[in-house]
Amino acid sequence: MKVRLSKCSIGSSEIAAVKEALKSEYLGMGSLVLEFELAIKKYLNTSLDVICVNTGTSALQLSLSALDIKQGDEVLVPSLTYVGSFQAISATGATPVACEVERETFFLDVEDARKKITRKTKAIMPVHYGGSAKYIDAVYELANEFSLRVVEDAAQAFGCVRSDHFVGTKGDIICFSFDGIKNITCGEGGAILTGDKSLVGRLRDDRLLGVQRDSEKRYLGKRSWDFDVENQGFRFHMSNINAAIGLAQIKRINNFRKIRQGIVERYLEELATIPKIIPLNLNYGEVMPHIFVVRAEERDELRDYLAKTGVETGIHYKPNHLLTKFRSMKEFPVTEECYLEALTLPCHVDVTEEELIYVINSIKNFYNA
Repeated sequence: MKVRLSKCSIGSSEIAAVKEALKSEYLGMGSLVLEFELAIKKYLNTSLDVICVNTGTSALQLSLSALDIKQGDEVLVPSLTYVGSFQAISATGATPVACEVERETFFLDVEDARKKITRKTKAIMPVHYGGSAKYIDAVYELANEFSLRVVEDAAQAFGCVRSDHFVGTKGDIICFSFDGIKNITCGEGGAILTGDKSLVGRLRDDRLLGVQRDSEKRYLGKRSWDFDVENQGFRFHMSNINAAIGLAQIKRINNFRKIRQGIVERYLEELATIPKIIPLNLNYGEVMPHIFVVRAEERDELRDYLAKTGVETGIHYKPNHLLTKFRSMKEFPVTEECYLEALTLPCHVDVTEEELIYVINSIKNFYNA
């Protein structure tokens, strides 16, 4: 048996939507992007403005750029995150300052972040690891204390709940990803949500190379010919084709949530008898799990065993302070211990009952449980 770690779920509705977008012969950013932005706003029931872009990493970089974060500035970020978080910061010329994570949640260690604040610190980028926003309030308390901006890397958290409301209904700047294996996909895509009206116009302009008020033209299937540009811009806009996929996917999200949460509930129940497997301490009633990560003893041996039985697993993520570009001489004992224990198990909406039982039994067989 071959059990995939992750995959998208594309059906007839997505295929039909793309066909219609292709038939329109307007493939760039147009009315479907606006429609998708409004659909996100409606689904989340948020008052924040929604600006769609081509990737989640672009969303992070564009947000930092709009805040005028630049060379000489510093942004606090957990080391245990995908390199896109760090690259988005360094792309502005700023320095990503790696921070420790909490052992039980893999979320940013706020107290470690506090110790690393300097006069150069301009922002904090918490990462919603596994979709959880469990300690985000502590991040905002720290940011308010030091007058820092918060750019939430919520790439994994679309459809997840923070207390009694969706992630994306409150906060400074929230960035989502809609890549091929996220909770919903656009093929590739991302979105920025913010209530800061001073940033909205700039974000919309800067995703289109800084061309002022070009978004309004694109929504109508037109473009600007006589225009001005004041800020550094990027080609970060979303296309109608990607938006078409997203519009079809967002209609399926409630079913996606039910399936993903059901998979995790089954893992939690069946693996509870194995003391060498420790799930992260997340509220899975609030999380729509894009990934399901456990801390596993004999992690590498278990991973090799599962691979031989046909079960794909992952390691989310290699700490950025160990990468050549972002290497740090500071010590990160908790992060490195988490990295050596972390194992991501198959979790996607097309996992079958047979596959799920096979994965669970394979893990039990390894530990003789």
